[in-house]
Amino acid sequence: MIRVVLVDDQAMFRRGVSMIVRSQPDLQVVGEAGNGEEAIALVERERPDVVLMDVRMPVLDGVRATERILEAARRRGEPGPRVIVVTTFDLDADAAAAIRAGASGFVLKDADPDFLIAAIRTVHAGTAVVAASATRALLEHYEPRRSRPVPEEFESLTQRERDVFALAAKGLSNSEIARTEYVSEATVKTHISNVLAKLGLRDRVQLVVFAYENDLTDRA
Repeated sequence: MIRVVLVDDQAMFRRGVSMIVRSQPDLQVVGEAGNGEEAIALVERERPDVVLMDVRMPVLDGVRATERILEAARRRGEPGPRVIVVTTFDLDADAAAAIRAGASGFVLKDADPDFLIAAIRTVHAGTAVVAASATRALLEHYEPRRSRPVPEEFESLTQRERDVFALAAKGLSNSEIARTEYVSEATVKTHISNVLAKLGLRDRVQLVVFAYENDLTDRA
């Protein structure tokens, strides 16, 4: 059973999403919160698997709440819940900030119910909600930080890992990378896992964010 927490300051929206989630036999809503402070306390108490987090809320916004929830989990030595940012606009600075804070992706508030359910299951399985190419489009809407020194942890990557990193940052899937590099998908998955571990990243969404924040998309 996947345990879900809903966070949004609009009670009607929460009620609608709750009905959608509760209709699935493998999903369970374990709590709702109307702002970021309530969300932090609720997540601490219920320890859900997935959090649907609105970004614009009173008292404490979704970006700061995401940061604090995941930081608390790291202090406990736990991975913490997967956070899905729920936003109104496709290209949204707040959604980008939440991804940088550790969210596993974002969905739109008017998303099809089937997509929302699939997103919950997808992040619970350890995969990002948003395709890397879509996340790149989000980040390209804002000016990335340029002329930054190459992060020390990036220097620890082997050349093959850098090649895989660069292709993943451009939005290629594992199968596409495998064809480009003439290796198996299993080998690509191993390289991706090694890259994420060395860079301290949770998933491919954060890999794309890392690449654009550090101007590494063309430095493999």
